[in-house]
Amino acid sequence: MSTKQPTARLFTAVHEGDEDAVVRLLRSGTSPESVDGDGQTALYLAAVSDQAGVVRLLLATGAHPDRLSAGSDSALCGAACGGHTAVVRALLAAGARPDLEEAFGFRALTWAVQRGQASVVSELLTAGADPDLPGPTGEPPLVAAARRGSPSCVRALLEHGAQGRARALAEARRQSALDIEGELRTGLERAHGAGHETVTRRFAEDGGITVEVELRVGERAFASDDRQTGHIAIATLLEASLGVAVPAEELAGRALRCGDPTNADWVSAAGVLGRRTDEETFRAATAWCGSPDPQRRAFGEAVLGHIAGRRAGM
Repeated sequence: MSTKQPTARLFTAVHEGDEDAVVRLLRSGTSPESVDGDGQTALYLAAVSDQAGVVRLLLATGAHPDRLSAGSDSALCGAACGGHTAVVRALLAAGARPDLEEAFGFRALTWAVQRGQASVVSELLTAGADPDLPGPTGEPPLVAAARRGSPSCVRALLEHGAQGRARALAEARRQSALDIEGELRTGLERAHGAGHETVTRRFAEDGGITVEVELRVGERAFASDDRQTGHIAIATLLEASLGVAVPAEELAGRALRCGDPTNADWVSAAGVLGRRTDEETFRAATAWCGSPDPQRRAFGEAVLGHIAGRRAGM
């Protein structure tokens, strides 16, 4: 029997998420540090495939969480890029370094922020990732999160003391004025050439809408890019963190333009106003509650609810 066969079977089992087969192979002596013909580690394959159970099995039997696959790719980075929170948690619990740098200067936090993977961002920061370590372009994570348009990523970074707030605010304001679909299409055409069929999709995510643009040849998509659109909510959060006193009526306008109490623009504006202690904000919220406009009334009630909750917690 070829000595390569057990390794090949392990990679097949990992790819298929067959935990029983993985256990049998590991018990029979197949190394958890096995690599395929390209130098890819079994742990990396399990991590990018979102096979949390397999990841835990490999780690428990000796796979090193920080070993670079093919000499360049970190399992933690691969999981972070894909938003595989359970895998990230397993790797960190096994001792993976949250700030480990893989090829080209990328770290797990870089990938998670650029892809808007808010739950992964929170896991990494809680595990001790530095919120200010720049990515390969030298850009701080907070600025990258502002460009991405993920309010939850920005909020997590702010909670962990991330710097670069003024620059991030400028980026959020700039992005909020852009045609995101047009920006994505232009970027793809710059990279791959003009004249391709494009398909645009929009889907709900992180209290807002994510825009995805694909370039296609026939029925096949060969390139795509996406961006979230929570830039107004992000500007609201960053203004508050910088002590910028935006008028209450302007914040109400941001919320009412979206008209959705679950939208991040609404939630962020209500939360920021609800944390204020001045009488002017309280009077404005009270007045909104008496408005004939049901949306304005609902927003006023949301702000007063935040104020009441804050006072009750004093």
